[in-house]
Amino acid sequence: MATKKKGCLGCSLPVAILVGGGALVFLVMGLLAGPLGRKFNVTGLPSWMTLELPEPKLPADVIFHIAGFGVTNTLIATWVTVVFLVLIAFLVARKPKLIPGRVQSIIESLLGYVYDLCVSTAGEKDGRKFFPLVATIFLFVLFNALLALIPGFGTLLFHSGEGNLEVLRAANTDFNTPLALALITFFTVEFMGFKRLGFGYVKKFVTWGDFGRAVGKIFKGKFDVMALLSGFIMGIVGILEFVSEVIRIISLTFRLFGNMLAGEIVLLVIAYVVPYFVPLVFYGLESFFAVIQALIFAALTIVYISLSVTGHEAAAEHH
Repeated sequence: MATKKKGCLGCSLPVAILVGGGALVFLVMGLLAGPLGRKFNVTGLPSWMTLELPEPKLPADVIFHIAGFGVTNTLIATWVTVVFLVLIAFLVARKPKLIPGRVQSIIESLLGYVYDLCVSTAGEKDGRKFFPLVATIFLFVLFNALLALIPGFGTLLFHSGEGNLEVLRAANTDFNTPLALALITFFTVEFMGFKRLGFGYVKKFVTWGDFGRAVGKIFKGKFDVMALLSGFIMGIVGILEFVSEVIRIISLTFRLFGNMLAGEIVLLVIAYVVPYFVPLVFYGLESFFAVIQALIFAALTIVYISLSVTGHEAAAEHH
């Protein structure tokens, strides 16, 4: 008969007391080092416990220039992400194991989910064709966000005449990065639409044919109010279809930019108010949200591409 473990959560009582006491010490230290300690004029704290008031910045800081081009901290973080992904791809693809290790299992699971998403959305043929682009966007957005959560990512400073500047900052929190990804998606959608359907792709935007025919009937002595009205409505629908294509750039950009920037600000505030212990919970939540945002961007990309290559009639049925 198995004996029941005593203590807390399967740990012995002394271990539970030690862990709980350590957590309490970290919590108290965080409160003393934060704004609560300053409010009550707590002095005598060591320098490493002194916290500066966070100052979130919307524009990225320019670290140096190359031929007159300003290299920002978010661009450097983008380069770091690209190098990291290339190294991961090299290590995983160089000698793939039949029984994958931890890293290979994680990468295969992520790519397998994205592949299934592409195939289920666009079909087997088109899903396999568009998978490389969608997977690249997914991994880039995801690891851009995850690398920024590594301790010390934003603490590397560059001293300049303008003060201390962060050398690395999450690229997703720079408006230009989500905008660039949104533009890549937009031009890919339009290119594939023209490639697959030719100039017939324009038909979903130019839908004034019925209205023109109804107007032509007037000169023949046939005045049909319903035909004029329905033709005019169809023409407006085409305009709205074009506007919706352009608005996708705005929606994709602000969805990713807004969520990532908000997450960064929340982490900064929590790390300032209660440092050392409580922010760990929010780091876990931010990692989860990073996966969600990457999946949303990838899913919308494959949906938009799939709709562009199916033709206007099929797209209407799909909606």
